[in-house]
Amino acid sequence: MSEIEYDYVLFIDEAGDDGLKKVMPIDKDGSSEWLVLSGLLVRAEDEGRCREWLDSIRTDIDALQSGVLHFRKLSPSKKIRAAEMLSELPVRCFTVCSNKKNMRGYNNPRAAQAGSKQWFYNWVVRVLMERATTFCLNNSMRRFGRPGKMKVLFSSRGGHSYGQTKAYWEKLRVGGRPLLDRRQIRFEVLSYRLVDYVPHYLHAGLQLADLSASAFYQAVDTNSTKWAIDYAKMLTPIVARANGSFTDMGIVLQPHWIDSGLNSEQKLIFQHFGYKFYNK
Repeated sequence: MSEIEYDYVLFIDEAGDDGLKKVMPIDKDGSSEWLVLSGLLVRAEDEGRCREWLDSIRTDIDALQSGVLHFRKLSPSKKIRAAEMLSELPVRCFTVCSNKKNMRGYNNPRAAQAGSKQWFYNWVVRVLMERATTFCLNNSMRRFGRPGKMKVLFSSRGGHSYGQTKAYWEKLRVGGRPLLDRRQIRFEVLSYRLVDYVPHYLHAGLQLADLSASAFYQAVDTNSTKWAIDYAKMLTPIVARANGSFTDMGIVLQPHWIDSGLNSEQKLIFQHFGYKFYNK
């Protein structure tokens, strides 16, 4: 293993929120219709280059007024260029887009009884981690002939307990998963001491992950006047694939069976990445 004791870094950022009590557009004063999580995976030897990459993007698009890059605040032309430059980097992107309309008002009494007040957020993170850890395991076996280790860095948000998230992972690890469940977190590549959460502005890698999360959020948030799919489409070269397919690996739609629940505009970005929708 490398001297820095890990082989990959996964930077995780989010767009939207995990509120379920009221959900737009059903409720005008509800929480966001979507929760989008993006993980940007880099090799450990490239972690120190994230600042260089970010500064290059900021300089190119003349976004130097602030010390932090916020994708959603950029003009459309700057968003296109930022996404284009991100797509040229040696990184891989994993994104989970969870549409919450069918979850409106839902509660999970068992999870709440176990002390997890953020069970829905933990579940979406799990979906992301299942894909990212599987990718890392397969990639490291090819590169090193052994499971690599992955550092995980969350962009911290108020209201989330990342201790609860790790506790949830531990329950999955100890309890195991059903044999017929094709997806699981590959704990061979995880070490809890390599999981941390810091404010967005403290690591350039988290700001790069924000570009991905925000680009995909804008591609599904058709209630916004800023809706656009071009930014997310621009990221196609770095979206992770399995057996040549983006679906259910680099781009995940939840719930996966939803057809009539999405409007035609919301389906566009998923169709671009290979999803097929059928009328019920």
